[in-house]
Amino acid sequence: MAEKRYSDRHDITPLEIHGMISIANLTPICDFGLITDASSTGFKLMVKHKDLCSQDLKGDMNIDSIRGLEVSLYIPIMDLDITGYISRTKYVSNKQYEIGIDFRDDAPEYWRQCLCDLLPRVS
Repeated sequence: MAEKRYSDRHDITPLEIHGMISIANLTPICDFGLITDASSTGFKLMVKHKDLCSQDLKGDMNIDSIRGLEVSLYIPIMDLDITGYISRTKYVSNKQYEIGIDFRDDAPEYWRQCLCDLLPRVS
């Protein structure tokens, strides 16, 4: 799993992701979500309860069971698949979750910084 790293987070214009799966067993986790902030170490994904795939995850408001999973997700507007680890989960409100995803350790720093710089910033 990724080491604890810190980098300044940037609010970005919400960016859609389509499909997040567990890499270990290719199990779908969610169909849709929005990346709302990012840094060179990872990003925050907001997911609505209705977009969760598993009935186990939909069963209650706690999705802590996905913490630590290595995941892959797709950003259609950038035609980009990204992998990382789920570092934290939190029920926010109104049947919505905040999921923190850290980039993998083998993702080069310059690539992570370039990706962060390319994401659309909130004006």
